[in-house]
Amino acid sequence: MGSLSGGSGGRDRYVDFLRAWAIVLVVFGHWLITGLVREPNGAISAPELLATVPWTQWLTLGFQIMPLFFLAGGHAAGGSWARARNEGRTATGWVGQRALRLLLPAGVYSGLVLVAVAICSAVGVDPGILALVGWAMAMQFWFLPVYLLLSAATPVLHTAHRRWGLRVPVVMGVVAVGADALVVAGHAPFVGLLNYVLVWGVAYQLGFCWRDVLLAERSALSVCMAVGGAVVFAVLVAFGPFPVSLILVTGQSPSNTNPPSAAMLAWTVGQVGLALLLAPVLRRLLAREQLWGLVRPLGGASMTLYLWHMLPVLIVAGAFYLTGLAPEPAYGSGSWWVLRVPWLVVLGVVLVGVVAALRPLERGLVVVYERTRPGDLPFELPRWPWALWGGMAASVSALIWFAGHGFAYGGRFPVLPAVGLVVGVGLVMVTGRSAVERGVRLSV
Repeated sequence: MGSLSGGSGGRDRYVDFLRAWAIVLVVFGHWLITGLVREPNGAISAPELLATVPWTQWLTLGFQIMPLFFLAGGHAAGGSWARARNEGRTATGWVGQRALRLLLPAGVYSGLVLVAVAICSAVGVDPGILALVGWAMAMQFWFLPVYLLLSAATPVLHTAHRRWGLRVPVVMGVVAVGADALVVAGHAPFVGLLNYVLVWGVAYQLGFCWRDVLLAERSALSVCMAVGGAVVFAVLVAFGPFPVSLILVTGQSPSNTNPPSAAMLAWTVGQVGLALLLAPVLRRLLAREQLWGLVRPLGGASMTLYLWHMLPVLIVAGAFYLTGLAPEPAYGSGSWWVLRVPWLVVLGVVLVGVVAALRPLERGLVVVYERTRPGDLPFELPRWPWALWGGMAASVSALIWFAGHGFAYGGRFPVLPAVGLVVGVGLVMVTGRSAVERGVRLSV
């Protein structure tokens, strides 16, 4: 899984660092805001910290780091697609490879969780508890369909980049602001769905510009981006309709993430500018092998960490909260915050064990990927190109449903989304297998 997550292949340690740093902060951010409470009847609930203790919404300014992941993703994808294009490889084959890298680990994770949901439903687990657990195990899924869509659009986006450069993310940002204005005004709320691709696509497109040095590090432009993005965000929060929270808070409208708002766009631009300003210093630090030895494994396991990081919460809940062993001071009190430290440490230890236990599965997925990925050579065209794009559509639709509803919405097994994901991943794999079989025949 982690080994399928891609990377910059060691060409730029800083890009890999940004990816790893983003994942680590996402993991710790989710753990920090997840607080468990044992009810008098023995049930476990998870009050929403950002809604229950409103000042904690300011903490999201430090933990909303996903713009850097899309920036690093655009940098890596731009280089990968440029090399593939120069080698005469097809867009369909390249997109298939990128999609399979994401869909294989996501599909296996989803499959295992869905099997657990089916078993729990069959033995009569309380639907409310099942729905809560299913939501917790899918809370990170919003990222997957967005990244898949941007990966599928990379050949087109990169063509636009080569022709118009920085004007592309500027236009995308302007359109995103217009869409958000319609959302806030309440006239066309569904237009806001475009901003999942437009806002995060700005960071992705800026990754292209960074790689091709249209965005210079430690330049006047990067200073303007960092300062301007922060100032615009502050103005939109202080005088506009937007909240400070950069993570979804139930009942909060408008939201900065559902869909991504103009304030999130400003924060994205500012964060990208800051990353560019810090690049030379951090590159010098990452040149030290001792530090790089700590960062590299995190980058390699990024997909595993991202997908599986909520499983330790369920394990700890069962071991310490259901049994009554965990101390339970008042939710959000000073003592509660002090206990966040051992909470994070225990979850980290459990996650290390989970990652170690998943290594055989990861090695098996690498073998599957190598046997089913679309070919690298120009003559290895997918036999059924419709299968790839149909598989992508089915997979994205299923992942969107899981991201919005969880794996057990209403305490029930999600039949249609589960079938959609199986069919989607299967179609992408079949497309790759046809290319591999054709390559074998050609070699014979």
